[in-house]
Amino acid sequence: MSVSTARRQHAETSLRGRVLLVEDEDAIGALVESYLGHDGWTVVWVRSGEDALQVLASEPVRIVVLDIGLPGMDGFDVCRRIRARWPVPLVMLTARDEETDRVLGLELGADDYVTKPFSPRELVARLKAIMRRAEPDGEVELELGDVAIDRDAREARVAGEPVELTGREFDLLAFFLDHPGLVLSRERLLDAVWGLTYPGGTRTVDVHVASLRRKLARPELIRTVRGSGYKAVEPEC
Repeated sequence: MSVSTARRQHAETSLRGRVLLVEDEDAIGALVESYLGHDGWTVVWVRSGEDALQVLASEPVRIVVLDIGLPGMDGFDVCRRIRARWPVPLVMLTARDEETDRVLGLELGADDYVTKPFSPRELVARLKAIMRRAEPDGEVELELGDVAIDRDAREARVAGEPVELTGREFDLLAFFLDHPGLVLSRERLLDAVWGLTYPGGTRTVDVHVASLRRKLARPELIRTVRGSGYKAVEPEC
């Protein structure tokens, strides 16, 4: 299906919004498209990374489901390019089940990772969980020291300067700022931020905490509590 055809077939916005599905296998793509469509999503299905980038550059997309094993530009490269330009939540869909692949996808900015074969119902549940975290209840603006976030705009700032975060990094930072001074176990963070039993395990939390410390340039904001987890403390500027 060409990009123009996909646009014509999915021009109307659904109840949940538009999901961009990037999958070159017809059987899997049709299955995912069917389940997401029945759940109320408008599905724009393309079969290459190049077409995916073209769609993102020209129309609003609420979330991306991205296969790694694509012809031409692979999913990792597509993920890099998406993260360089758009803050849209992104789920990687792949036949690979190696920890190194999962960690690489997360480090590149994927918000979640689903391994084939998978349950379409689980994929739908993960998309719903990601969107719930993207629109949380509670205070819109949170801050700790000179680190601040705006939930409505999904923006993070340090000393007034914007900081680019992935969707998952933003949700993790928001949870820390919601619970300043409290020790949060890796298991609790997984449950609150990822929402489901996650194949990356608690290693996933460590990867995202390390990335937050680096991007915020406030490594002391999230303190490691040996044997217990992490807690957010006001950094010394």
